[in-house]
This record gives sequence, C-alpha cells and structure tokens, in this order.
Amino acid sequence: MKLGYINYLNCFPFYYHMFHVKSLPGIEVVPAYPSQLNAMLQSGALHMSPISSAAYAEAQQDFQLLPQFCLSSIGYVRSVILVSSKPIEMLNNCVVGLSQASQTSVVLLKIILQKFYGLKPHYQSSDPYPVLHDVDAKLVIGNEAMMHETEPLPYIYDLGDLWLQKTGYPVVFAVFAVRNDATRYAHDINAVCASCQLSLNELAKNPHNVIEKARQRYPNIAYDIAHYYTLLKFEFTDELKKALLYYYLQASELQLLPKVTSLQFYGR
Repeated sequence: MKLGYINYLNCFPFYYHMFHVKSLPGIEVVPAYPSQLNAMLQSGALHMSPISSAAYAEAQQDFQLLPQFCLSSIGYVRSVILVSSKPIEMLNNCVVGLSQASQTSVVLLKIILQKFYGLKPHYQSSDPYPVLHDVDAKLVIGNEAMMHETEPLPYIYDLGDLWLQKTGYPVVFAVFAVRNDATRYAHDINAVCASCQLSLNELAKNPHNVIEKARQRYPNIAYDIAHYYTLLKFEFTDELKKALLYYYLQASELQLLPKVTSLQFYGR
C-alpha cells in the first residue's frame, strides 16, 4: 500500500513510530507537499494519505476520512501565516501571493479577506518562502513559515488566530483520507492507524523522544518545536468535525469549494 506523508513538522508526530521505532512491512511512504498528496490520492497513485481539508470537499465521492485523526490548531500556531508589507485592512486591490503547497490555507485566506475584511485583492501563485518581491502580501505555510527570516517582514498575521477571532472556530487544516477502492488494504490501513496512535501516545508520554527526532529531520526550523506541538490538535474530536463543516459551509457560500453536507468516515 502507498501511504502519503505531509513532509512538514506538523505531520511528523503521526509517523514517529513507523519511522523510528517499528517500520510497517508492505507500506511505501511517499513524502510530499499537501497539494501534491491531494493530487496523488485523487489519481490513485496513493491509497491513503493526510490531505488538505479542502481537497476532501472536491473529491468527497472518492474518499473516506479516518474518524480519529486530523491536523488542527485552535488559535495561534504560526505555521500558516500571511506576511504583508502593509496592514491587512489595506490589501484591497493589492497583489497577494498564494503558496500552492496547501489548498486549505488558500481557501481559508480568501474567506477571511472577502467575508471578514471586505477585500478583493489580486491573487497570484508564488513560491512557498516568506520573501516579498513582486507582491504586497503572501501566504506562507508549513516549515517555510517557521524558518529564520531572510528579510524584515513588516506585518505577520496568523490565519488560525484570525479565524478563531472572527468565527469562534478552530481550523482543521488536514484530514486523513482513504480511497474508496483501497478497502482491499484494510489490514495495512489498520496497521497505519495503530502506528499513528502509538506515535501520538509517545508524544503525550515522552515528548522529548519525538521532538528530538523531529529536530533532526527538520534542522532549519527556527521555532520552538516542543511549544509548537502543544499548539496542534491531532485527535479529530466532535468539536473539530463541527468546525470543519463550518469551514466547508463558508467556503461553499463563496463558491470556493463544493458543498459538503456530511463527512463520510472509513469503517462506519
């Protein structure tokens, strides 16, 4: 079975056990950006993967979600940010660069700017790094948002924090999805789920083990990894499922994503 891996610090806690304690025979792990994993799962190149939450809306007829895992933040997390040369309120008709690494964050930013600030900037694709060259502001996500800054960044806005302030909801950035036609890999899927749970147990009981391996894997991270992991939510609680449906509602109302009326879960 082919399993995707978001090659970011935030996804590592799920994979610690299979990477460093006990590998899973027959499982090929494919590391990539979220947007690449979205496309590979949709094409059938992967059977199971964490994907951008927004990607589920576009392929909900083909995917089922794991009911126990997600990648979420409640408020400030610093790994999904808008860097800007001017205050956010002044970005109307300005050029905003969009990292194509994650679809969820692109949609999230568009909702925030349009619905809560009444802004209509000009969007263009940009590289994933927080450098303002030919844009007024820029969406930066993942590891690139937590590296040492190479130039002064006048304004930095954390999108998870803005979303919480404006809506009262946390953000579910990524979910774990299984293709509908991958049920023949039920044994492997269950093995991956068990391994992920062991990893999260280790993070809770012996966080230094996970943090040290994460630091070795991502040496360019300038952020305090131990603190960062306390800001993330890995369990897909009922509260977070409700928050995800709210995100889908806002996105569909602005015609940014197809409508999602319910979440289809694997094994149920």
